Amino acid sequence: MKINTLRRNLYLLAKLLGDVQAVRSPRKGAITRRIGRRIAGKATGRMLGRLFR
Repeated sequence: MKINTLRRNLYLLAKLLGDVQAVRSPRKGAITRRIGRRIAGKATGRMLGRLFR
């Protein structure tokens, strides 16, 4: 197994665990905030990717 594959899998696992934690959180709106942040982060990454092509 290559280091990059292991790293990618660990990041995926961390992302999934964060989603589970947000769903199980007693705070109201935790999952909606997390979804909003993930969408904003993805959009920002795409814009920066286009900018530095």
